[in-house]
Amino acid sequence: MSTAIKPKHIGRNISRIRELKDMKQDALAQALGISQQTISAIENSETVEEQRLIEIAKVLGVSAEAIKNFSEEAVFTFFNTFNDTVSNSSFGQGTYNNECNFNPLDKVVELYERLVQSEKDKVEYLEKLLNGK
Repeated sequence: MSTAIKPKHIGRNISRIRELKDMKQDALAQALGISQQTISAIENSETVEEQRLIEIAKVLGVSAEAIKNFSEEAVFTFFNTFNDTVSNSSFGQGTYNNECNFNPLDKVVELYERLVQSEKDKVEYLEKLLNGK
């Protein structure tokens, strides 16, 4: 029994990522300036030229490393552990804070005060125009 690790099928990874992004082969081909048949051939090949892989990754919005290391198990694990109730979560390279760091009511009051001041300025200006005649 052999324990050799089978190399990852890069073309299949491209196909799955493209499908997860809800992108058709035609759209990917058009973005790359190649034919749909070429995309089909790429997705059926185990290896892809590095420069072509970088171009495909850019269009798909992922890194070339993400394509090389793609695994469906990791995708399912990510979504199965995703928790909407966590206020601070790390997603990708950035951290997103889902909590307001200000009081929305204070902002409403601030905007109202600015609006009132603007109206006072208009009235003052119109009174000057009227008195100037």
